[in-house]
Amino acid sequence: MALIHDPTTLNRLYGRAKGKPLRVYQQGLVDDLLPRLLVPAEGEITAERLFGRDCALHFEIGFGGGEHLAYRADMLPDHGFIGAEPFLNGVAQALSHIDGESGYSPIGNVRIQHGDALDVLRRIPDGALSFVYLLHPDPWPKTRHIKRRMMNDGPLALIAAKLKPGGEFRFGTDHPVYLRHALMVMRRHVDLFDWQISAPDDFQTRPGGWPQTRYEAKARAQGHEVWYFRYRRR
Repeated sequence: MALIHDPTTLNRLYGRAKGKPLRVYQQGLVDDLLPRLLVPAEGEITAERLFGRDCALHFEIGFGGGEHLAYRADMLPDHGFIGAEPFLNGVAQALSHIDGESGYSPIGNVRIQHGDALDVLRRIPDGALSFVYLLHPDPWPKTRHIKRRMMNDGPLALIAAKLKPGGEFRFGTDHPVYLRHALMVMRRHVDLFDWQISAPDDFQTRPGGWPQTRYEAKARAQGHEVWYFRYRRR
């Protein structure tokens, strides 16, 4: 099956939108807090528009339960963070971190896209992002679903366009099929990205400032290996 070579070919990301019913507290966050944090539905997306100031801008694609997003935003309060996630239960969990329920102080430097990451990514100016994160994406392991993977030529070209020179793309997975696919795709983009690796086992060691998410913890509990990748935009 042909892979995606044009950034506009993948029109949307695929994934479930809702799971079990939300707790009362979570539903309250979705009703009251989420509307104040939503990324604008139209127009250009800049740090100034979202946060009222120029700052380093981070983008996380599919943030799951929001553990990584909240950790990084709490660690870097002078930076701005955009997290995109279509799964409502994950959004609600992330909001609990942002609201301060999960041990963090309330976090004010995060904005949420409850929906497709690609819609927002396309509206960010080229060269505006300092970091892009893609951690434990759905592997879509069946051959007929290859085009649904975020790690494909088109989305990577889009990520590269939005990263500033020297900006960093971080990718993590515990799925061996997705790992092989991602490495194959990244090898085709050595003109855009430098793999930040100095020893053979670097990609098996979680880098500093990269917290364990619940998906990683679940993978390790199941005996899976986990692989971590850092790529610098040329």
